[in-house]
Amino acid sequence: MNQELRVAAYAVCVRDGRLLLARWVAGDGTRRWTLPGGGMEHGENPYDTVVREAEEETGYTVEPVVLLGLDSVRRHYPRPQGAQADFHGLRILYEARVTGGELRHETAGSTDRAAWHPLPAVSALPRVGLVDVGLHLWHIRPPAGNPL
Repeated sequence: MNQELRVAAYAVCVRDGRLLLARWVAGDGTRRWTLPGGGMEHGENPYDTVVREAEEETGYTVEPVVLLGLDSVRRHYPRPQGAQADFHGLRILYEARVTGGELRHETAGSTDRAAWHPLPAVSALPRVGLVDVGLHLWHIRPPAGNPL
C-alpha cells in the first residue's frame, strides 16, 4: 500500500457575515465548495502557502491573522494497476483577512469559481467537509487548535 502525505494550508475569510469559498472541481467533474488554499510546496512556509493559494484561487491578497488549528484526515482508495493508497492529509487552517486584489475565478487550476456566501447559506451548499471544519474552528477557537 502506497503511503501518501499531503500538507496543505487554508484560509477562513469571513467578512460582513459572508464566507469566501472557491469551487473545487474533482477528477470526475464533481464541483463542491471549499476553503481557499491548497498543498504546500517543498520547503514552503504554511503561512506563505495560504497567501499564495488564496490569491491563485480567488484573486485576493490575504493576510493570515490567527492560526485556528489543524485538521488531520486519513483515507484509503484505489490507485492505478490495482494498488491501494493510504492517504493522510494534514490541513492547517488560518483565519485570514482580505488586504487587496479583486475577486476573480481561477483558470487552469483545481477550482473554477470564487464567491462570497452568506454564513447561514453555507450549510445548504454542496461543499467539502473542510468548510465545516474551518467554520467550527472559527467559531470555537480552541486553545490547542484541535477541533474535537
